[in-house]
Amino acid sequence: MKKLLALVAASLFLSASAFAGEFPDISIKEVKALVASKKAVFIDVNGSESYAKGHVPGALDFDAIEKDFAKSLPADKSSLIVAYCGGPRCKAYKAAAEAAEKLGYKNVKHMSAGISGWTAAGEKTEKAKH
Repeated sequence: MKKLLALVAASLFLSASAFAGEFPDISIKEVKALVASKKAVFIDVNGSESYAKGHVPGALDFDAIEKDFAKSLPADKSSLIVAYCGGPRCKAYKAAAEAAEKLGYKNVKHMSAGISGWTAAGEKTEKAKH
């Protein structure tokens, strides 16, 4: 009976962690192609100061649009939304990814490499236009 309870508890834990708001990863190579084709919305969750210094070209500054987030996203709920933050250990991206998911977007991904991986790969950034 103890083994059965342990098995049930383990399976509940595994299924809960599988649905704990994790978002599929997207590679720098895929993001580069999407930037070129303009077929995704990129959300930078590094803060406005970092955003101003450099972000993925075309990305939106989550801090600046958070209050009117819904207005900043496309009407089509199947649109690809890519959230990113500083790098692989940064979890700030979840704020934007979860906000998009709550608004009904079904195709939300995470560039886990973040802006640090993007620049380390030699990709160009865009500075904020003021």
